[in-house]
Amino acid sequence: MSSFTPAHDESRGLSAAVAPAASPAQLAGSSELASIKLKLKDNLRHFADFPIPGIDFVDIMPLFLNPDAHSSLNAALDLQVKEAFSGKIDVVVGLDARGFLFGPSLALRQGVSFAPVRKKGKLPGPCVTAAYEKEYGTDFFQMQEDAVKKGQRVLIVDDIIATGGSAKAAADLVRQLGGEVVGYLFILEIPGLDGRKKLGDVPIAILLEDA
Repeated sequence: MSSFTPAHDESRGLSAAVAPAASPAQLAGSSELASIKLKLKDNLRHFADFPIPGIDFVDIMPLFLNPDAHSSLNAALDLQVKEAFSGKIDVVVGLDARGFLFGPSLALRQGVSFAPVRKKGKLPGPCVTAAYEKEYGTDFFQMQEDAVKKGQRVLIVDDIIATGGSAKAAADLVRQLGGEVVGYLFILEIPGLDGRKKLGDVPIAILLEDA
């Protein structure tokens, strides 16, 4: 795959009644992204009845086994952010644990910091805490108090959105720290669970829809 460095589009951060016409660079970026997505989907694996009967589990791990696929994933996520979200991002926040697989590399490509959301008791020092519901009860996420500064614009990333509970808890943590959640980015979505409803009006992007 040829290297691709999309041009920064300042117009994406502007508020206007009529969106500006797409530039040649934007059109090239959209075409590049669509092509990469098709290749990434070819690397996914499906496992029937996992982890319970009736579930068709989509395995993203082959994307990390193949260096070319891994590189393509990083490029696609970077392009998806530029295409889907307006304005500057200051921090990428990744959820424990699969958000750690690609969140740091995405932050590096964006030129911003990365902050982890971890299960309670896994981070040292002063932390903020938020609860979320799981199928067997309540669990807790934490972030360190200095992970996000007041007023910073935050993108929350994870591998999959299902019920939306864990992503909402991550947003609660960011807001406790005074940050602004400007978007959510997931690789996949489990349909039928209405996870997006818990996330309010914040923009959501799914990299590999209908995978």
